[in-house]
Amino acid sequence: MEESAQTESMGTKPLLRVLDGKRETPPPVWMMRQAGRYLPEYRAVRERAGGFLDLCFNPALAMEVTLQPVRRFGFDAAILFSDILVVPLALGRKVWFVEGEGPRLEPLSEAKGVRLLRKEADDKILAPIYETVRCVKRELGAQTALIGFCGAPWTVATYMIAGQGTKDQAPAKAMASAEPEVFQHLVDCLVEASVGYLARQLDAGADVVQIFDTWAGSLSGEAFGRWCVEPTKRLVTKLRQRKPGAKIVGFPRGAGKDLERYIAETGVTAVSVGNEIDRAFARDRIQSRVPVQGNVDPEILLKGGDALAREVDDVLQTLGGGPLIFNLGHGILPQTPIAHVEQMLKRVRG
Repeated sequence: MEESAQTESMGTKPLLRVLDGKRETPPPVWMMRQAGRYLPEYRAVRERAGGFLDLCFNPALAMEVTLQPVRRFGFDAAILFSDILVVPLALGRKVWFVEGEGPRLEPLSEAKGVRLLRKEADDKILAPIYETVRCVKRELGAQTALIGFCGAPWTVATYMIAGQGTKDQAPAKAMASAEPEVFQHLVDCLVEASVGYLARQLDAGADVVQIFDTWAGSLSGEAFGRWCVEPTKRLVTKLRQRKPGAKIVGFPRGAGKDLERYIAETGVTAVSVGNEIDRAFARDRIQSRVPVQGNVDPEILLKGGDALAREVDDVLQTLGGGPLIFNLGHGILPQTPIAHVEQMLKRVRG
């Protein structure tokens, strides 16, 4: 009886219906990085929290910023407020954030450091994040989905090797080329840690999870298959062994036409398409196989006005005939006016 009630409740959520392959009019909508610096209420909480990781690991405050954009805009999904680099932290690496510059980690430049990684993520470290998921779940309405997430093994590995974000991911590529067995060990550790991390988010109440492969576009050919597709495939397979039927959205940013290979081999439920993807290609080659999410250009959302109206209309006209989750092609820019978000939502919802 309880399982039946849960299924019925999930069926009321437009985003989950789309992930089941159904077309919704208007499509469900949320924005990547929707909880963030463009909102004054977020900035106020961020100031109270202190450091960025302090905010991520404070369930009360992380819940608040997760819910803020849902309250303000009525989005069809809340996405957990956290960061992809909590997994390296739980594997025993030091992680910190430099204001105005981004994340920093102890660089993993030698095989010895890779071999010393914990075999499993420390759930005591991640426990506050699971508590945030439980708290948010209790506060959401019956029609609003809750999205958990992790970084893809390749993308997280690039930060761990270099100790920070890089333009071309050269340090990770160098290790993968010179010491493929060492790099494979790192990726294997991240696959296992990410499976457990996502499973615990689903246990805590997440309806769907997203795998962010921010730097997938820096790979091509054999390297794309080995370091993007194959680890994601194993992550998806292992997660579904633990959580049968789990809904999983993949986002291999910058993958281009390799998206076809990605969805064919990884087994993701749906794919998020970046704003660089041709929408006719996404409709004909991707959406005909899995639901798509995207793909308004964040720069056009920043600009607003007629350009934004045309962008919204083009997404709806090109992709609205199939299962679509309306979103951006990447995260909202911090300087985006709130009025432009309101303009976009009004046009999507008619």
